[in-house]
Amino acid sequence: MTDNLKISRPDVAGMSYDRLETAFRVLAREVEEGAIPGAVAAIGRHGHVVGFRVYGWAQLHGSRRLMQMDTLFDLASLTKVVATLPCVLRFIEQGLIRLDDPVSLVLPEFSGEGREQITVRHLLTHTSGLPAHRRFYEENLSGDQILQALFQTRTEAPPGARVVYSDLGFMLLGLMVEKLSRSDLAGHARKHIFEPLGMKDTTFRPVEVPGLLERTAATEFRKDLDRFVVGDVHDENAYALGGVAGHAGLFSTASDLCVYCQMMLNKGRYGGARVLSPTAVLASMALQTPSGDPQPRGLGWLKMPASHSAAGELLSQATVYHTGFTGTSLFIDPVNDLFIVLLTNRVHPTRQNEAITRIRPRFCNAVAASIEDWGGASAGGQ
Repeated sequence: MTDNLKISRPDVAGMSYDRLETAFRVLAREVEEGAIPGAVAAIGRHGHVVGFRVYGWAQLHGSRRLMQMDTLFDLASLTKVVATLPCVLRFIEQGLIRLDDPVSLVLPEFSGEGREQITVRHLLTHTSGLPAHRRFYEENLSGDQILQALFQTRTEAPPGARVVYSDLGFMLLGLMVEKLSRSDLAGHARKHIFEPLGMKDTTFRPVEVPGLLERTAATEFRKDLDRFVVGDVHDENAYALGGVAGHAGLFSTASDLCVYCQMMLNKGRYGGARVLSPTAVLASMALQTPSGDPQPRGLGWLKMPASHSAAGELLSQATVYHTGFTGTSLFIDPVNDLFIVLLTNRVHPTRQNEAITRIRPRFCNAVAASIEDWGGASAGGQ
């Protein structure tokens, strides 16, 4: 663990040891009963990591490998908030773009049929009117063909009219990062976010990094590849784009994600490095969609209280979070100076497993119930 976060007893961070163990038993039972192959979970509060647990198997089929503390997971849609979002926020901080700039200002190919009305804010809040998804890979498209089809995608609602979670919007944001940085998303995020924070195991395409493949959790069996996917991105569109995209493709460990969450609680700073301004962090966590929407959004983040929230019901109303299709999730509660990292490989061996939808909120509720100084001391780990 990086030196800015301390490993401590729960009581040092105002949490009950017994109640926190109850929370971890929720995960242990689900793994023991076969609901999910394995999990790595970490809880942090007031700058202290007060719980780090490992359960089950990183791979059950093809070969058997136990889950480890340093197992890498395909983060799936956590890519949106861990890689793409901070890069976009940095460009806003630098005055290169504004939230209400049209996307076509940076990507002129994305215009016509009303697309020039879609702004950066619309993409970050999932209010662009773009479809939730499009299976470019099933259209036998790859690389530049996917990008051209993306630029021509028609909206299904006027921009700003409603929240529809869309991978396509973050694919466009990833392209904006590359256009503005004149580099690829993976390299830009590594240089300006991951390396300054000391997130040494956070990367795209771990299959290409020596020593990482044997530490990576398996995902689904792909018939077209005739193998279980390990080290390659699970998301088919991201795979067709070469493994790097704004919506998916990032891999990381629980330890690295603890650092990222603590950076958010520290309002952009960790270990002497400032990667975001306090104002940008606060804007990302603030409500950006109309009050009363069943899926309220910040910039990138989902906010409480969301309908059927993965964050449960007991964390504070200021909590922001995000989930990934492969079974990953992050929860950040600034009122209680708390973060929860929950990583599972629930799509191994198949995505036909919905147990994670009940595991997440039950685990979060049990963690929240372990807090003994609700809304207490100010953020730790400067």
